[in-house]
Amino acid sequence: MADIKSFREIAMEKAASIGEASEEERLKWKYVPEGEKLAASCLNEGYDIKSKIDSYDKKVREFVLQGAEKVFISNINIPKNDYIKNNNEKAMNNLLFIKKDKNAVKEIFNQINYIFDHYNTQGKQQREQAYELLKSDFQNKIERALEKQLGTSTNLALNVESLPQFQDEWRKTLSQFDSQYNNYLNEYKEALRNID
Repeated sequence: MADIKSFREIAMEKAASIGEASEEERLKWKYVPEGEKLAASCLNEGYDIKSKIDSYDKKVREFVLQGAEKVFISNINIPKNDYIKNNNEKAMNNLLFIKKDKNAVKEIFNQINYIFDHYNTQGKQQREQAYELLKSDFQNKIERALEKQLGTSTNLALNVESLPQFQDEWRKTLSQFDSQYNNYLNEYKEALRNID
């Protein structure tokens, strides 16, 4: 019968086969997460990364910026409210500082801002129309159901907007609507990741 190895023995064998981590890998493991924390602080407390980055040794700065870049890009979102708008602005300003190819970044930011403008203008109108259409549809369905159940027409003033079913359906509609914008935004975020 073959010997059964413990989980620890298997893990030790794998670790031995991988070998020792290089200095660069160790620095990356330590300073990329530190860059992520720094970026989160920049967004939460409202300061620019350029005011803090000089406190890091040149040898680790690259890794700090890698971590920060990841957080800044992930924090660019559809501007549903003023908080998100402000967060987008902070993230984009910091990214512009981090990236070397400023022209390419500005070009993508123009495309992202176009999506944001569309979301806040035509998109807002479309959402309002969809809301009114859904509200009217719910009102008609409820009136027909009551008419069918009671056998007579009712002129009840119903507040369909307060119904949980209406709220669920509106959330689904809104989610589908926003997903169109998020698909474009995700493409631009990926393009940002690929810029030096």
